[in-house]
Formats: sequence, structure tokens, C-alpha cells
Amino acid sequence: MFEAWIHPLIVGYGLWAVFLIVMFESAGVPLPGETALVSAAIYSGMTGNLQITHIIGVAAAGAIIGDNIGFWVGRTWGLPLLHRHGHWINLTEKRLALGDRLFKSHGAKIVFFGRFIAFLRIFAALLAGALRYGWKPFMFYNALGGVIWALVFGLGGYIFGDAVTRLSGPIGIAAFICAVAGAAGFMWFAKRQEHAYLERLEREAAAENDPPPKI
Repeated sequence: MFEAWIHPLIVGYGLWAVFLIVMFESAGVPLPGETALVSAAIYSGMTGNLQITHIIGVAAAGAIIGDNIGFWVGRTWGLPLLHRHGHWINLTEKRLALGDRLFKSHGAKIVFFGRFIAFLRIFAALLAGALRYGWKPFMFYNALGGVIWALVFGLGGYIFGDAVTRLSGPIGIAAFICAVAGAAGFMWFAKRQEHAYLERLEREAAAENDPPPKI
């Protein structure tokens, strides 16, 4: 679950590593911001070298600032830039179509809940700006989502890390393995759901483009 290169960055650079990874991910760069947050929280719970309140604070700040950067990039350069260069950040035409349909129907929900969904966490701000979503509602739901996201995953990782240090021998090892396996299973399920939703949108788009049957 946890990328091998993240832990050394957290040990070496502490809060700056968490802040920058989360900020760049939120701005549209495909980096594992959630992994950095959880890894830092677990590290804090196991070692006490970082304060969990500081981790949550910098993660929330990075999320809010990065999302605003992404929003204004989208607002300034718009969809043509994303259509032309989106593949460099894994923003395919299918994902653009998915984001467009979602924003038209559920803009506020996407800004808030997008913080908790892998590919929307990276691209929601860019799409919000490109699709001319209002900045004031974006700022409100973006800040609310960023703070709650940082609290949920930060406290979850911290409590887990603290619990592991209190368990010894086979019990502690088994708890760690179960937690990692559960997280990996959830990520696999979320990825499958994303693909299923993309396929559904393709079928709906194809149905809309088909001429109505003659009576």
C-alpha cells in the first residue's frame, strides 16, 4: 500500500514532505497525497517524532492550497489545455467525460467528496475551474472536504500506528498484515468501481447519440 519512497521523505523532511506531496496532488500532479498523510500519521503514532495535530494541519493546508492552484489553472487555461495535455497526468478523454458529467449533475458534492476518491482528488479542482464552477462555493466545499479528509485519515493512521506499538509479537504483526490487506482490498474495489462507472457513462453516451427508433 505505502510507496517505498515516501517513508524516507517523511523521516528526512517531516511536515514539509506531507505538505508538498498533498499540495501537488491536489493541484493535479498524480502523487500519492493520501498515502503520504497516512504514512506520516502512522509514523507519528509509532515513534512520536511528529505531532499528529501538525500533520493534520499541514495536510489540510496542502489540500486547500493545491486545490485552489488547480482551480485557477483550470479557470485560466480551461478544457482545451486538458484535452491537449491531460494524458501527461493520466487525465484521459474518458476521465474528462466522467468529470464533466459528474460536475454538471453534482458540482458541490464532487468538490467535497472528491477529496476522498482517488482520481477525483487529483482532477476535481482542475475540472471545477475549467467548467467555470463558482469560486465561492468551490472554496467552501473544498476547505470543508480538505479539513475532514485530513482529520479522518490522519487520526486513523495515528491511532493505528499507536495501536501497533502497544501490541507485541505475533498479534502486532497480524494486526499490521490485516490492516494492509484491508486497505489494498478497498483500493482494488474502488478502482473496479471507477472502471464500471466509466463503462456505464460510455453506454449512456452511445445511447444518447443513437437516433430514436422509427415508429
